[in-house]
Amino acid sequence: MTLLLNQVKKRFGKHVAVNNLSLEIPANEMFGFLGGNGAGKTTTFRMILGLLDRTAGEITWNGSPINYETSSSIGYLPEERGLYPKLRVKEQIVYLARLRGMGKNEALKELEYWLERFKVPDYLNQKVEELSKGNQQKIQFISSVIHKPKLLILDEPFSGLDPINVEMLKEAVIDLKNEGTSIVFSSHRMEHVEELCENLCILQKGNPVVQGSLRQIKRSFGKKNLAIHADIALDFLKDFQGVVRYKQTPEGCLLQITSEAVSQEIFQALQGKGFVRKFALEEPSLQDIFIEKVGATYE
Repeated sequence: MTLLLNQVKKRFGKHVAVNNLSLEIPANEMFGFLGGNGAGKTTTFRMILGLLDRTAGEITWNGSPINYETSSSIGYLPEERGLYPKLRVKEQIVYLARLRGMGKNEALKELEYWLERFKVPDYLNQKVEELSKGNQQKIQFISSVIHKPKLLILDEPFSGLDPINVEMLKEAVIDLKNEGTSIVFSSHRMEHVEELCENLCILQKGNPVVQGSLRQIKRSFGKKNLAIHADIALDFLKDFQGVVRYKQTPEGCLLQITSEAVSQEIFQALQGKGFVRKFALEEPSLQDIFIEKVGATYE
């Protein structure tokens, strides 16, 4: 079941929130959206779900529009969480699951599984307002996946979570993907997209500035990173030909260079100057690519 966006545009008055966005998101894949505040990620999600009307373009899932008939196959975790604070976890999740077509007993069994998996089985009868922000987020996540959706849209799913809970949710998302769920998620954290996604799109002010497979994006970027750990002065590398960025680190320096050949020239230049503990050539990170394409507009 492929999710297809074709020349999608959304305008609010004179403001264009999303501009001519075309994407093909294959089935059983995790696809990442990156962008700062106001880039158009949430607006895109709301158009996919039919919560916002498109100004132009077409969105289909498995060749058909997304509507109320397909909603039971879709899960959505909004960035602005929407749980009822006075309701108990069991009442709330079972109610939401039944809206998606599940029976009460089936929903309760699935809820108990997820609470056990997230190591909070005693939260079944607690009110949402009694839970910490991180644990409320776990409950919100459960509400989006309890009906076993075929398409799952996650808007900033790891926001506000401590590292342990981030890993717990990441493992759950990976398992869902491996079980056949197509997952689209947004994040401010580029390392999460880099770790989880094969394909991605970077939005800037509603425009796709980078999109495609992560591997191809890195390859086409051209530049490489070079980490050097040494006890010698490395300042001379700031002006070395082929070095486009120099950052001093406690252990030495981190360079961005134009090609692998430059790394060999730097290696030769270091010979005889002293002991070098580390000399590592690395692929550019998503952060490098983002800064290059979007620059200081990222928040």
